[in-house]
Amino acid sequence: MNYNDAMKRIEGIVTALEAGGTGLDETLKMFEEGAKLLKECQQELEQAEKRIDGIRLEDSADGSEN
Repeated sequence: MNYNDAMKRIEGIVTALEAGGTGLDETLKMFEEGAKLLKECQQELEQAEKRIDGIRLEDSADGSEN
């Protein structure tokens, strides 16, 4: 699942949990799914941040050679 789809699913889970009306077992399953998706999204954001930092380092190294 890509980042955008995971975030949409997390939003759906939050909406369902806030609405209530689900049993304890289903609530726990949704919470666990949301926590897993959130962790995956955080990891993807960390990877993107590292790529951006790498690009910045390359740019600054290129700029210092001029």
